[in-house]
Amino acid sequence: MLWRMATMVHEALESTVAKFQDKPALRVKRNGTWQTTTWSSYGRDVRRAARGLISLGVRPGEGISLIGQNSPEWLIANVGAIFAAAVPAGIYTTSSPAQVGYITHHCNARVAFADTATQVAKFAALPSGIPNLEVVVQMTGKPAFPTDVGMSAKLRVMGWDEFLELGDTLPDSAVDERLNLQSPDGVCTLIYTSGTTGEPKAVMLTHTNLVWTAGSLLPTLSLGQNDITLSYLPLSHVAEQILTIHGPMAMGSLVYFAESIDKLGENLAEVRPTLFMGVPRVWEKIQSKMMAAGANAPFVRRKLVAWARKTGLEGGNAEQRGERKPVLFPLAQKLVFNKVRQRLGLDRARLCITSAAPISRETLDFFLALGIPVLEAYGMSECTGPATYSPPGRFRTGKCGICIPGAEIKLAEDGELCIRGKHVFKGYLNDAEATKEALDADGWLHSGDIGTIDSEGFVQITDRKKDILITAGGENIAPQVIESRLKAIPVVAQAVVIGDRRKYLSALLTLDSERLLADAKLAGSAARTASEAAICADFRRHLERQIASINDTLARVQTIKRFAILPADLSIETGELTPTMKVKRKVVNEKFAREIESLYLTEA
Repeated sequence: MLWRMATMVHEALESTVAKFQDKPALRVKRNGTWQTTTWSSYGRDVRRAARGLISLGVRPGEGISLIGQNSPEWLIANVGAIFAAAVPAGIYTTSSPAQVGYITHHCNARVAFADTATQVAKFAALPSGIPNLEVVVQMTGKPAFPTDVGMSAKLRVMGWDEFLELGDTLPDSAVDERLNLQSPDGVCTLIYTSGTTGEPKAVMLTHTNLVWTAGSLLPTLSLGQNDITLSYLPLSHVAEQILTIHGPMAMGSLVYFAESIDKLGENLAEVRPTLFMGVPRVWEKIQSKMMAAGANAPFVRRKLVAWARKTGLEGGNAEQRGERKPVLFPLAQKLVFNKVRQRLGLDRARLCITSAAPISRETLDFFLALGIPVLEAYGMSECTGPATYSPPGRFRTGKCGICIPGAEIKLAEDGELCIRGKHVFKGYLNDAEATKEALDADGWLHSGDIGTIDSEGFVQITDRKKDILITAGGENIAPQVIESRLKAIPVVAQAVVIGDRRKYLSALLTLDSERLLADAKLAGSAARTASEAAICADFRRHLERQIASINDTLARVQTIKRFAILPADLSIETGELTPTMKVKRKVVNEKFAREIESLYLTEA
């Protein structure tokens, strides 16, 4: 394997370029056509980008900020920065100008990359400007002129081609000199945390972190040059960088870039990846659409699918117990499962993965029943992505897998999961106090997550340490456990449990628009929108009955006494979710303070 020979990012890329040369590395759809970048072109343009940055005066160790949708240019700029001994820092596309300014200033960027004029404008929106920033490279389209976006005269905007051509004015030896300055334990990438509380911290990842992590699972999962992935999650997130940049670089595989999140389903059907990772909300949305479509299917088809799903779930559970699948499992696979996979674009997918946030057991069982085991993984930016993984032949529904090969995991006395290995980060940039809190003297990373490890080594995360609610009665409550069960109610899209320093627990719920009308009909309700459902007595009684059934499975202190239906789903755009779709509890508590208080006006 290539990754065994590489200790630094540039070694991994150049080894792969030498081996695969004119084989396809990247594909992006433009003007309706998939355009291919070969490994040779990829390697050449990375060096051109490195020379361009050196020409613009970027010094070793300086930051480079990037904001934009997933594209070949994003990868070339990112890896080019590493070749130039700079330190790239991705920014989520949904970030505000203030957030863009914070990260660009914090990483000390002289040069920034943005994919559109709209994103370019964010770098100039702050009245005082961004200290040290001199150049913004617009990666696609015609560059915006400073007068178009209100930029100060000192900030230069240049196009992608102009930037690469600038790199052609320097000899390749300039890049070699920068490569010679680097070492395996040197910082080469910054990953800014989502910032669910306070300003985001900059996770410093080294060459060893990235190269070792990218290669750690290749032999175990039998991944290689024939694999195909579809890149659509934010590249500023560490998981997508491993899946799109460093993993393919280690094995010479092919990456397609989705046109947009809205076209993900269409692109999946076109690309038919062999490896697909979806955050829980993606799997939930697929599930919701499938359930809505199934409800309108002819009677005979519904009966066939119901039989196949029962057989599929029995087969999936039998496989986990090491038992034989039902005799009719192959028939269910032929009549239903294979067709479902084909429609979804997952017919070639050997690995379907979920990570980044908790996923409900109901969603996992839904796909397992259709012959699509969704394998859970757990990790964080501070360990370069994965800490655990679920091998295809050895997984447990509801658990996030076993420790990745070559690393260690353990539980602290209070149940906090701790991680140690070559994937553990170097620390937080300019934040010694936070680094000391996360990394102990023995090299253990304290994750902040509470969990369990069973006798077979399978990890289960029960909650975030900081999310634990302490009721007025002094009970410690893990809200995510309860939220997962509430989200198993088909019409519930999001659930946020409230109860810190309160006498009882309550919940804020949002409704799934795909299921709303069907559930309203079941409830005998005339509601057509979430706002109407929130004030409809019939619809609320419908939800109350389902919540009561869930309460019957919980300890008394965990039960939900009251709930409020919010008029719209939580979203990244409206600020309640992080870019990886984790709930920002502080924002939710502040934004819906009036709704929360209404749940506690009188004794439940």
